[in-house]
Amino acid sequence: IDGGVTPETAPLVTAAGANVLVAGSAVFKGGTPDAYARNIAAIRAAGDGAL
Repeated sequence: IDGGVTPETAPLVTAAGANVLVAGSAVFKGGTPDAYARNIAAIRAAGDGAL
């Protein structure tokens, strides 16, 4: 799924059967590489938790 993927929506779309999540703006909030890494980790953990 592409679009609207956030830590809040990742579990929902994963539970609905999505196995590839594309996150853009949710990743790049924060403006620093450390913030990007935290955002990616949060989305990944949320999606993995729904499996």
